[in-house]
Amino acid sequence: MKKRGKLRHIIIELGVHLPYSIFGVVIGIMIVGILTFFTTILGVSHRLPGASEELFHIFHPAHILLSALVTTAMFWKHERRFIKTLMIGFAGSIAICGASDIFLPYLGGRMLGTDMHLHLCIVEHPRIIIPFAAIGVAVGFLIPAAIEKSTEFSHSMHVLVSSMASILYLISFGIPDWTRMIGAIFVITIVAVMLPCCLSDIVFPLSFIDHKDHQGRGHTRA
Repeated sequence: MKKRGKLRHIIIELGVHLPYSIFGVVIGIMIVGILTFFTTILGVSHRLPGASEELFHIFHPAHILLSALVTTAMFWKHERRFIKTLMIGFAGSIAICGASDIFLPYLGGRMLGTDMHLHLCIVEHPRIIIPFAAIGVAVGFLIPAAIEKSTEFSHSMHVLVSSMASILYLISFGIPDWTRMIGAIFVITIVAVMLPCCLSDIVFPLSFIDHKDHQGRGHTRA
């Protein structure tokens, strides 16, 4: 019964967040498409991979921050255990964002026959990644009490940033002419963004909720 109740709660949360996820993915693709269009008409399309890599190193840390925020907020509003929430916030953001922005786009590009380069930011640029994760976790502790619908709103922003990071990774490390493969890129982005984002924001934190503490939340325990 306990597992059924937890599964039912996860399904409800997924249903609530689904429209935000779809909206974020579509808008993300449109924004990156507009950026690609302007590089083309300005005659600097050959610089797109380098510029995209620089942008990726902005959007990927931003994605980690938002993921840490939402994962922490989602768990904290159901169970008030500080250390446990801290660990879940870090693990659910760094690992799952790496899968969303890097590993799944890498696999998708390889499946399309592209010679993709595997670039692991947490290994190569830890000084960029760790501060964003730390700030995201810290804000995640505070935001549920400040904004009633904080997790739904920040989840939509999370998906938007994630979709842009995933496409920017594909452009930077293997597929500079991504618009010619827009159908396949759209499918890759959907898989790379929606599943890990929902896993990070919803399934991952809610899977660790103690049912008894959830029923009687309101008391903070370390």
